[in-house]
Amino acid sequence: MIRVLLADDQALIRAGFRALLSAEDDIEVVAEAADGEQAVALALRHLPDVALVDVQMPVMDGIEATRRIAADERLSGVHVVILTNYGLDEYVFEALRAGAGGFLVKDTEPADLLQGVRVAARGDALLSPAITRRLISEYVARRPEPFPVGLEILTNREREVVALVARGLSNDEIAAHMVISPATAKTHVSRAMTKLGVRDRAQLVVLAYESGLVTPRGPLT
Repeated sequence: MIRVLLADDQALIRAGFRALLSAEDDIEVVAEAADGEQAVALALRHLPDVALVDVQMPVMDGIEATRRIAADERLSGVHVVILTNYGLDEYVFEALRAGAGGFLVKDTEPADLLQGVRVAARGDALLSPAITRRLISEYVARRPEPFPVGLEILTNREREVVALVARGLSNDEIAAHMVISPATAKTHVSRAMTKLGVRDRAQLVVLAYESGLVTPRGPLT
């Protein structure tokens, strides 16, 4: 059973999400929060698998709530998905940097929302290749210079894998591209994440672009 925390200051939005999610046999809404402070407190109380967090809320916004959840070792099993009305914007990027595992636009199709919750619960980044490229192109390109990250600790193979993750490829797609097994691809991704100290694939994507390992709109080679 996937346990979900809903955090949104609009009661009607929460009610709609709750009705949709609760209708699924494998999903249970365990708590609702009206602001970011409540979201953090309820996450600690209920330890959900997924927290759907509105990016803009009173008292504490979704970015700060995400940052606190990601920084708390007791909440290491909580996967944050940011909810936004506006699609790709700097708030979403900041949320990913803060530790969110992905994001969904509030007017997404019900089936996509349900799929997104299940993807997030598995610990996979909720970022399609197209969304990843647009997000990075629209925000990272504004940075005056790459953020130094220290990718020299990775092997050449691991750097190649990280670059492919940043392009939005799954482990199976990385395996096909590099002509290796999916298990080997997964191992390379896991080792890179461990060495770089990142929480999930979404943060690995952000780090890859900030370091200059890959660049916006660059071709997949």
